[in-house]
Amino acid sequence: MALGVGIVGLPNVGKSTLFNALTRTQQAAAENYPFCTIEPNKAIVPVPDDRLEKIAAICKPPQVIHAVVEFIDIAGLVRGASKGEGLGNQFLGNIREVDAILHVVRCFEDENIVHVDGAVDPLRDIGVVETELILADLQSLEKRLDRIGRQARADVSLRKEVEAMEALKRHLDSGKPASLFPRSESDAIVPCLTELQLLTDKRVVYCANVGEGEIGGTNPHVEAVRAHAAQVGAEVVVIAARVEADLAGLTDAERLDFLASYGLKESGLDQTIRQAYRALDRISFFTHNEKDARAWTIHKGWKAPKAAGVIHTDFERGFIRAEVIGYDDYMRLGGEAACRQVGMLRVEGKEYVVQDGDVIHFLFNT
Repeated sequence: MALGVGIVGLPNVGKSTLFNALTRTQQAAAENYPFCTIEPNKAIVPVPDDRLEKIAAICKPPQVIHAVVEFIDIAGLVRGASKGEGLGNQFLGNIREVDAILHVVRCFEDENIVHVDGAVDPLRDIGVVETELILADLQSLEKRLDRIGRQARADVSLRKEVEAMEALKRHLDSGKPASLFPRSESDAIVPCLTELQLLTDKRVVYCANVGEGEIGGTNPHVEAVRAHAAQVGAEVVVIAARVEADLAGLTDAERLDFLASYGLKESGLDQTIRQAYRALDRISFFTHNEKDARAWTIHKGWKAPKAAGVIHTDFERGFIRAEVIGYDDYMRLGGEAACRQVGMLRVEGKEYVVQDGDVIHFLFNT
């Protein structure tokens, strides 16, 4: 289950440059004018995970397969996008397809790169994008409210949902994203949220794009982004997209040396993936056999049968049990055989909640 992360922001904030850096490709044009991205660029990126590499070093399979993230570079939004301005609802629709939003915010000054609004102001820029997403959500909500409202005249059971949608509409009208609307699994609003997949109900990671000389430090623009993110419960990652783009095409050793020259231990890709996983409550478990060692992505809190279904639906339907070794035990003892010998391999049933880093072998009936 690959994560889908949409890269959004105003024109000329560094989205396409960041896309190139994240994917180590030059698939997205990074030009100094608005709307250089006409169709959303997509790239499947392996999730770097040292744990998988260390497991593979012990079991020595012929192939190592990482979990992946799909990054989607979406064209810059402008004021009025929800009404068709710029490239309009075409791109709002692209955002609707993703699991999380990576909102790139310009936090660098450069007189050679035009800002669509004339000056760098990250909070204003965030407000423009988020207002357009809210307006798009209001359009979707009003259509459903009109339909369900008419049905509720004859079906009393729908009236609670109508009341919940009206409360959500007031919430959005106040300028607040759907993610901050109070709800629980038993709420009448859940069917609406499930069907509409509102843009502002998606988890957001803000990417503060700074200048080359500000890597590892901060500036007032970054602090403003951090303060806003804290208010809405979002994550922040600070990246110099131009520097990250320079990493494209380097070998692993060259990349490490390059990062070290800036006092960094990890790339923007590593930071972004980690933040996306954290924002979406994702974890990884591992499997290995004679063919490969592999990482699988699941939601935190999933039980063993559902996790097995990520590998194949037959694994979930015919689940018998799971043989589980904790990652730390696997590494400390040096592999599966040693763990079996000392009783560190556990047999778990259908109620077992998979933990991040578990090394698992599933047994099932077909």
